[in-house]
Amino acid sequence: MGASGDGSGPGAAARVLVVDDEPSLVRAVAGYLVREGFEVITATDGEQAVELARRELPDVVVLDLMLPGLDGIEVCRVLRTFTDAYVIMLTARADEVDKLIGLSVGADDYLTKPFSPRELVARVRTMLRRPRIGSSAGAGPDGSAVRRFGALTLDPLAREVHVGPEAVELTRTEFDVLATLSARPRQAFSRRQLIESVWGGDWVGDEHLVDVHVGHIRRKVGDDAADPRYIVTVRGVGYRMGTG
Repeated sequence: MGASGDGSGPGAAARVLVVDDEPSLVRAVAGYLVREGFEVITATDGEQAVELARRELPDVVVLDLMLPGLDGIEVCRVLRTFTDAYVIMLTARADEVDKLIGLSVGADDYLTKPFSPRELVARVRTMLRRPRIGSSAGAGPDGSAVRRFGALTLDPLAREVHVGPEAVELTRTEFDVLATLSARPRQAFSRRQLIESVWGGDWVGDEHLVDVHVGHIRRKVGDDAADPRYIVTVRGVGYRMGTG
């Protein structure tokens, strides 16, 4: 990712792809992002969004859930086959199912319509300021060593996860959640602590977003929430790593 971290630093501005079938919303959001120093590209349907994402390599994708043709869920599924860009899903309904479905296919965050362009810009900036856990954060003998929990191994520097010999494909957010937990395996993290570590202290939203990402990690590593090996639910607190 060659873009600057917040769209205002040296080098190229961070690139945002805005995807929505409401032209007035696209114009408003794009205009606001441009004024804030971002490079913006726009699409009005799913097929165009995928094509632009392949060609333009955005840093963040703002993606409406309800698109004509290829909807936001399918667009997100396709994006996750070739890009680790942050995805912020937009939904016109406050229905929790929509949010959970969007996050289950690799979205990093969500906003419910109506929202202010200022709020969206704040979410985009928060995404781009997130520490790259396992790269610069936690450098040194303890932070960079490969971590092992039974058959599961996590390499913070390579940002790779394996269960036995099999590589596990996690999104950037999923990796960062698992890296946070594995860095202090004896610690039970609250949802708020995980949000502050992964999303940043200024993130505002539903803290149960953490549960969705943990559920997705569990599915990918073959963990059973009822009898967990890798991520243990600590009732009344949050989560910690298991021994494997």
